[in-house]
Amino acid sequence: MPGPVSAADLAKVTLKVGDQKGGVKSLLTAAGQLDGTPYKIEWATFTSGPPLLEAASAGAIDTGRVGNTPPIFAAAAKAKIKVISVSRSNVEREAVLVPPDSPLRSVAELKGKTIGVAKGTSAHGQLLNTLHNNGLSTKDVKLNFLQPSEAYAAFTQHTIDAWAIWDPYTAQAQIEAHARVLADGRGASNGLGFLTASTAALADPGKNSALRDFAVRVVKAQKWADTHRPEWAAAWAKETGLKLEVARKAVDAGRDLPIALDDAVVAAEQQLADAFTEEKTLPGKVDFAAFADRRFAADLDQARSNG
Repeated sequence: MPGPVSAADLAKVTLKVGDQKGGVKSLLTAAGQLDGTPYKIEWATFTSGPPLLEAASAGAIDTGRVGNTPPIFAAAAKAKIKVISVSRSNVEREAVLVPPDSPLRSVAELKGKTIGVAKGTSAHGQLLNTLHNNGLSTKDVKLNFLQPSEAYAAFTQHTIDAWAIWDPYTAQAQIEAHARVLADGRGASNGLGFLTASTAALADPGKNSALRDFAVRVVKAQKWADTHRPEWAAAWAKETGLKLEVARKAVDAGRDLPIALDDAVVAAEQQLADAFTEEKTLPGKVDFAAFADRRFAADLDQARSNG
């Protein structure tokens, strides 16, 4: 692991950060955590976690936050990434949605139906487990792999029967399309989300130091957001173009708080990875522990304790 660098060297670093509509940039901005960063930040926006991690593995970005499933697919593809910190959110906001006039009333009735989902995302993982919990597999349904904006259009046009998705899209579909929740993530999702980093960035002394600082800022921002929900919702809406009521619904729905990247987290991810392997969605067994990098644990523990 590279050692610390001087302030002068850190000032020369540009950290390339991938973001989604989950709004890391807006979160950090609202919490005041982008003030006075001792390095430069370049932002890039992605539709979901899998393309973000592809970019990280290719060296196009250095870091970014994703849900619980993208790191598993990245690990299966032998991507050059690691998870460096973790948070847990309210799994009720990960949902399988149906239109308000849908005749579907139970998960079992999804058999033979078409479900929109972004491949390799947290929604894909939640859908897999939701089906398993109800005696089905992904082979019993028709999966239409769509990114969120495409899936939202398909959902509102009734070209898919159901949509597996996460917030803020869950809130958006409920408010704008009056979507009904067929099943949520309770008992089907571990609720984990990860800050990831490319192995190239972690090996670079300057970027490694920047990543340590950035990861701490994310932890502090998450803690701030939990006690400043109206301010966070307003900032999220402004940054992403979400309707304020959508952002408020997503923010009010539950917490997303940092936790330790411990053995229990690794075990939960391994369980999800094994479920995908058993379905033959992944080509072979994934060793998730090999993709967990705990080098910043002491700094993150302190940030969680002190705010």
